[in-house]
Amino acid sequence: MANSNQMGQKVSIEASIRPEHRAQAARGYWQAFARKLRYPLGPASKAMAFFERVIDPEHALSAVSDTGDFLGAAGFKTSTGSFIGGHFNDLSRVYGSIGATWRGLLIHTLERDCEEGTLLMDGIFVEPEARGLGVGTKLLHALMDRAESAGLQRLRLDVIDTNPRARALYEREGFVPGHEKKLGILAPLFGFSTATEMVKTLRPVQL
Repeated sequence: MANSNQMGQKVSIEASIRPEHRAQAARGYWQAFARKLRYPLGPASKAMAFFERVIDPEHALSAVSDTGDFLGAAGFKTSTGSFIGGHFNDLSRVYGSIGATWRGLLIHTLERDCEEGTLLMDGIFVEPEARGLGVGTKLLHALMDRAESAGLQRLRLDVIDTNPRARALYEREGFVPGHEKKLGILAPLFGFSTATEMVKTLRPVQL
């Protein structure tokens, strides 16, 4: 699907991430979530190397300009995989076995399980030069369309307490807040205290 932004440039939403955009997607993911992941996955160079290694392009939608520039992505998680996955061996290749051990334990606290009939969003981000052009909203709507086309009933995401603008956007789009997860003593490590589960009820296409 394609739409024109306020600068007159068309924005296409693609059902994957192009190979040539993989490194840029890894950098964009880190820039968007560095505050939350700086301790478990920093420094930046190692975090981006890890992301580039484990990204599954088939578990993401990407926004691309009519000139082929990468503008952002929306990752998702299913029972078969996730946008940012990886295993202990992937962590070890980047951080070493000792670093991988304690990093893996920290990352595990942020893991979320998929529920039947639900598409779980695994991060959404927009490149700095494309912000304010509605790219994030287009990605979110495309993710809803994908879930509906797959016959799913819900789209779920988590929003942290330090990102009220994102929460306001999701509420405008019909997401309803639910369970709140508190990090307790781990809050200083991740840069937020609570994460609220938000769910959008969909009208799945009859398959």
